[in-house]
Amino acid sequence: MSAQHRNILTVDSKSFSYIFEQNVTVPLGNGGIIRCNVYKPKEASVGTKFPVLMTYGPYGKDVPYKDFNPKSFSEVHPTHRTEHSAWETPTPQFWTDNGYIVIRADEIGVGQSPGVLHVKSAASIEGFRDVIEWAAEQEWCSGKVGLLGVSYYAATQWQVASLQPKGLAAIVAPNQYGLPGRAARNWGPDTVEGDLSSEELNANRYEAVLHEQRYRDDKSLSSLNFNLEDVTVPVLSVANLGGSLLHLRGNVLGYLWAGSDFKYLRFITGRHDLPFYYPEEVEIQKSFLDAWLKGDDREGWTKKGAVPAIDLVLRQGNVGYNNSQGEKSFLRRKENEWPLARTKYTPFYLTAKNALQCDLPKQQQPTKLTYQALGEGRPEDILTFTSPLFDSETEVTGHIVAHLNVSISRYRWGDSPSDLDLFLTLRHLSPSGEEIFYTGSTGEPVPVTKGWLRVSLRKTNSQHPRHRNWLPYRDFYSTDVLPVVPNDVYLVEVELWPTNVVVESGGRLVLEVSSGDTSGTGFWGHDDPIDRSDDIFKGQNHIHFGPNFVNYIVLPIIPMR
Repeated sequence: MSAQHRNILTVDSKSFSYIFEQNVTVPLGNGGIIRCNVYKPKEASVGTKFPVLMTYGPYGKDVPYKDFNPKSFSEVHPTHRTEHSAWETPTPQFWTDNGYIVIRADEIGVGQSPGVLHVKSAASIEGFRDVIEWAAEQEWCSGKVGLLGVSYYAATQWQVASLQPKGLAAIVAPNQYGLPGRAARNWGPDTVEGDLSSEELNANRYEAVLHEQRYRDDKSLSSLNFNLEDVTVPVLSVANLGGSLLHLRGNVLGYLWAGSDFKYLRFITGRHDLPFYYPEEVEIQKSFLDAWLKGDDREGWTKKGAVPAIDLVLRQGNVGYNNSQGEKSFLRRKENEWPLARTKYTPFYLTAKNALQCDLPKQQQPTKLTYQALGEGRPEDILTFTSPLFDSETEVTGHIVAHLNVSISRYRWGDSPSDLDLFLTLRHLSPSGEEIFYTGSTGEPVPVTKGWLRVSLRKTNSQHPRHRNWLPYRDFYSTDVLPVVPNDVYLVEVELWPTNVVVESGGRLVLEVSSGDTSGTGFWGHDDPIDRSDDIFKGQNHIHFGPNFVNYIVLPIIPMR
């Protein structure tokens, strides 16, 4: 047997409260291999079988959390600050102490797994399926595998679950294979077969041509398509309301369209990294997994209707941002469906005087408000529309859609633009007039929610089974691209990401319309100079008002009980 296909194990039963096996080799159906670390309760050595919790991803199974992100590691709950803790993955010591086997796999082309590095590709997800099915058949496995992780490790769960691998029971930094110098910089051990040359490393990386592959029917992207309806295992999807530029929408839509008979949506607040390890969140993870992987259902997860499908957090009051203790004061409420059945979809109309009002504007002469394209957050790049003072406490929970009449024009002496990017932001002002911020992915202050639309991709598919008035569906095919002609007015529907906020009496909401990112964007900006080039976008943007141009945003208002 060649070195490439040899199992390379490090078994340690003395230094830890569990058995640690490093670089276990898993054969793939295409002849390749995946390497993983296996952490087992010591009872597994005498024939006791346990369910498996698995992660599969690009950040490196051997990279310690304390080296990957030292600041974050220092803030994680002490239970999860261990030698084998790793970024965004279950902590082996905690889960093995609670009767689980933890498997952490390097994705194809990453860490100790050879092959072409092409994260989230169809081939890579098929490799994930093979590792799940391999684990389910091992003598130390009960036959049940659960998926548990954050961010990337959660996103791939939806994809692999749609393949329905045997044994799957529930889902809740550069590190390329062959990269020299990993051990020297505390980034895990060097590659077991040795370093690769720069030429070999380049050959083993898929170079995505993102500016040429933009649409769902483009060759390299079409293979990533999957049907959420094919996800039939029990699902606990955790959606962070502050992640309005990262994972929030995916968690909510994953819950909405998954084909599972038992699916649950839990909302949280806080940073991207820490809540996964909060004791109360870990206990919910454990309760859910115990029910489906061990048959120990203490809460009723396996009984239809026993556990309400939605666990909502209410963002009420100003507790500051990046304040985990303050955010824990937010009340929680159970609901039976999403969006909430009692939602009153209420239009708030934009006016040419920058107001956001409940009444339809009176007939007025056609006019327009102008702002500059390719905005950088300057006043001239933004239009703001402010609501009157709310006269009573008002809850906004659910999906938001703005309906705008927009156009483009050229600057004097300039070339004509041919497209328009819309950036929408909903902000919350306290009765004193100060903005109330919430915690973003990296601890930055963020507004209530945001939304975006490229007007050349305004086409919706109202015949699609997922299309809703409160959630317009777009196919995003290359054939859906529509012209944007200067001075022609286009009525567009702009989706803002799902949200929750409770506006107190005397508070206000502000809708911001911009041509670029505004405050509260944080790390996740839209500043690619190729994607947003001067020759396509530079010019003036307009919102039109008048008898034929009614602009409004529909807010999901929840009646007070």
